[in-house]
Amino acid sequence: MADITLTIDGESVTVPAGTTILKAAEQLRRGVPTICYHEHCTPNGLCRICVVEVKGSRPLVPACLSRVSQGMEVSTATTRVTRSRRTILEMLDSAVDLSEAPEIKKFAAEYQADSARFSDGKKRTPPLHDDNPMYIRDYDKCILCWRCVQVCADDAQFTFAINFKGRGFETSIGTFFDKPMPETTCVFCGQCVGVCPTGALKPKREALLEQGKDLNEIMQATRGRDRRRRKSP
Repeated sequence: MADITLTIDGESVTVPAGTTILKAAEQLRRGVPTICYHEHCTPNGLCRICVVEVKGSRPLVPACLSRVSQGMEVSTATTRVTRSRRTILEMLDSAVDLSEAPEIKKFAAEYQADSARFSDGKKRTPPLHDDNPMYIRDYDKCILCWRCVQVCADDAQFTFAINFKGRGFETSIGTFFDKPMPETTCVFCGQCVGVCPTGALKPKREALLEQGKDLNEIMQATRGRDRRRRKSP
């Protein structure tokens, strides 16, 4: 496969054809922020925080999805790019509880996002789901990055227990027919919890520790209800 030479922020770099702008920028140690992107998930470009400016392109393009081309000229930190990223962070902060999203809060500080800019906007207030002994689902903290859906589906587990539901502002992550998690195809592998960037999915034992529960209470609450008894020999 032929190599491609392009410039990023005025600096030349040569990468294999098919490389994304994000990966090319990493070779030059350019800090392009990402939220929905995960190294082991299929890129989907949902959050748009990684947008960059490409000469000749009218819209900003997502670096995690866009492939490099010969002679491409990329700018990762123009005024337009910075303003776009700042606005995205401000809108996220207006609608979602980011109290357990340190990476996003770091970006907000870096881009000087004004947390009060959209303070009059409507907040999503979905209920907390505590329906199994393994983890809780607090979608008040969910930014709809789709990572959990991806690892539950084709990117890892192939169980397809969760997916998007609703439209527009009412879009959320849920189970099919809103069934409790134990009644779905979930195998409680924990991969969705592992890729969640905001604490929307959290191990139940960790949540109970934060609530000050003692060890006996935690063990009781996280013990599987359908424990099979061993048959006597």
